[in-house]
Amino acid sequence: MTTADVTTHLDEIREQGFTSLHDAVDPALCRQIAQDLDRLAREFDITPATNLFEGRHTTRIYNLLVHGSLYEGIPVHPSVLPIVEGVLDPGLLISSLSSISIGPGETAQPIHADDQLIPLPRPHVPIICNTMWAITEFTEENGATRLVPGSHLRDQAPNPLEHHETIAAEMPQGSVLIWVGSLWHGGGANTTDRRRVGIAMNYCAGYIRQQENQQLGIPPRIVAGFTRRLQELVGYSVYNGLVGHIDKQHPAAAILRRSDHLSMVWDLLTSVTESSGEER
Repeated sequence: MTTADVTTHLDEIREQGFTSLHDAVDPALCRQIAQDLDRLAREFDITPATNLFEGRHTTRIYNLLVHGSLYEGIPVHPSVLPIVEGVLDPGLLISSLSSISIGPGETAQPIHADDQLIPLPRPHVPIICNTMWAITEFTEENGATRLVPGSHLRDQAPNPLEHHETIAAEMPQGSVLIWVGSLWHGGGANTTDRRRVGIAMNYCAGYIRQQENQQLGIPPRIVAGFTRRLQELVGYSVYNGLVGHIDKQHPAAAILRRSDHLSMVWDLLTSVTESSGEER
């Protein structure tokens, strides 16, 4: 992913609210993920929900980072994360990492915006950026995500009870759809006899509360084995050197006992004060 590539995708997101990457994920990895999701569904006896939003024929597995190293590369994918950082900023956090398997007979999900519950005037700066990995092929017939291009620029959120004109985000296996949280969208209906499997890798700005409580949901012993960047993304980080600290300590130092230097905003202020010879 070159700087020019990132710029092109960011321009598309600014204009239409979304972009897509083809051949971003190795099909072999997609097959491995699909097999493991089947295992998790059997092992934990996961069944569809009973509401129209999550889907009565749709299987969802949440908090995937607790289920093995297979999922640890998803949030930091080198072809995806640079674009998401461009939409938000490098201080972003993982909001949620889950799977969505739309089964045969599923109806279309109500059209919604992912930031719909956040009480900000619209349009507003991006605070959420979400991605959908095509673990299987996405077609209009099997439930490809439905989009309303340009709707992220509207001054209101959609009414989920109303009909909205949409397009299908059809993608071959291994593609990734990226969209800003204000974009109107929803899962499609599946009129085929096969499942449409996707990974919902969602991010939020560093100053927004995450959809899944990563700090309580993932045991610290598991987080300790993550890469430093993944630790930051699940919330063992501070935004702008301040937001998210624990008793004036960086959470990676306070909870994970990391000993490398983790600067806080007051460390910077102290060094500036000392170098200038000023006193409080």
